[in-house]
Amino acid sequence: MKVNRLAAIDIGTNSIRSIVVEVGQGGTFRILDDEKATVRLGEGFAQSGAISSAAWQRAMDGLSRMKKIIDGYGVETVEAVATSAVRKATNGPSFVAAIKADIGIDVAVIGGEEEAELAVLSARNNFDMEGMSYAMVDIGGGSLEIVTALGSHIEEIYSLELGAVVLTEKFITSDPVSRRDYSRLRKHVRRSLKETFAGEEPPLGTILGSGGTMTSIAAMVMAMRTERYDSVHGYEVLRSEVVHLLAMLLRKDLKGRRGVPGLNPDRADIIVAGVVAVDELMEFFGANVLKVNERGIREGLILRSLKKHNLLPVATRARNWRQSVLEFARSCHFDEEHSLQVARLALQIFDALAAPAGMGKRERQLLESAAMLHDIGYFISYSRHHKHSYHLIRHADLFGFTPRETELMANIARYHRKSLPRKKHESFIRLAPADQQLVSRLGGILRLADGLDRRRNSFVRGIECSLSPSTFTLRLEGGEDLSVELFGGKLKGDLLEAAFKLKLQLLTRS
Repeated sequence: MKVNRLAAIDIGTNSIRSIVVEVGQGGTFRILDDEKATVRLGEGFAQSGAISSAAWQRAMDGLSRMKKIIDGYGVETVEAVATSAVRKATNGPSFVAAIKADIGIDVAVIGGEEEAELAVLSARNNFDMEGMSYAMVDIGGGSLEIVTALGSHIEEIYSLELGAVVLTEKFITSDPVSRRDYSRLRKHVRRSLKETFAGEEPPLGTILGSGGTMTSIAAMVMAMRTERYDSVHGYEVLRSEVVHLLAMLLRKDLKGRRGVPGLNPDRADIIVAGVVAVDELMEFFGANVLKVNERGIREGLILRSLKKHNLLPVATRARNWRQSVLEFARSCHFDEEHSLQVARLALQIFDALAAPAGMGKRERQLLESAAMLHDIGYFISYSRHHKHSYHLIRHADLFGFTPRETELMANIARYHRKSLPRKKHESFIRLAPADQQLVSRLGGILRLADGLDRRRNSFVRGIECSLSPSTFTLRLEGGEDLSVELFGGKLKGDLLEAAFKLKLQLLTRS
């Protein structure tokens, strides 16, 4: 059996999603295809308790198309699950049997707890939450799953009938949503949470969210911020932004919601109920940050399938941001000795400048990562390799970084050589002013550190830094003649001087 290509299908209450991946060494995989069909299996469910004939046919059409795509990729291993709507529908068993007979896909109907476990598998594969108290939340059309956890330890798993389609059909009868409907909906969500947690309201700083409602919130907030990233995966949204987003949606009718930037028009009729649920969750848990996991249950299915076919290491691979960066750099055949030397020198310079500039641990990680990746553009070609590095980093799937942080790293690496940041550089100008300043500062440090390893032989063993109000002095230590490194540093110290408004002085220790 061919297991180097796997497919996963998630049959939800609102939509059906399929994903096709190719498996590499050590359990890594890359996405070959990602398909979605909005079928609304839960349409009219509150009244009939069954999947309607129209929704049934839409689902069959969508699954037939997905099966053809999967077969086209030569996939022989398919994991397919159905969740809330099929689980509760009186004709759910007949629906599953028809999928098997007409399309040739075996579908497992799973419970809410298993849904949550699949979402957890995906979340752990994408986020480093070690030492943090948080909740993983997956919102579908029919149900809402909540997993409370501390670090890698799961505390409790809950499944509530608070999906976006279910809530819309039960409580929203007006367009725009009336104050009465909104009040009834909010009270129901709040009461459900209080009953589920039996008076306990664990304070959690962060919610990890997956499902269509979560990705829609991220896309709309990204549009509100006038940011443009390739993906919402890892995107962070503040509670205040969810509150403002909900207020905006409540003012609009269905036609107006369909025109909201970032929102798929197919989701416009159920988005208010979904955002109300998220808003109540964040308030209930005292969470100020929502981190979005774009992959969710489908990726959980892939990971479970990898384990089933012994394609994952016996021990769970430790995931952290530095290892992820190194793995990506090595896949681009980077000059490891040079890149790690530049990173080491850059961090020594950073440590001398960080406190006065108000930079901390996260900025240090961005600099270290950009330093390790600054030359990966050689993988494409030598000419303009700094620009190739930018594009490679921007589209990389790096563990533990938000889309904003990935964009910052890409820009920092881009300015390690050639021109300084300019107004004509689109990738720089679309950054927020504070991020432009950060790119200039960290890019300036990286640029200088790269110059200090001009011969790529790690001749500079250490740097002694001293800072005055107007001058930044570096004394280089090494067992060789460092005249070339001094020349390289002086040549590439221009961005640092401009960004920090300091005069750079380079010396060797006598």
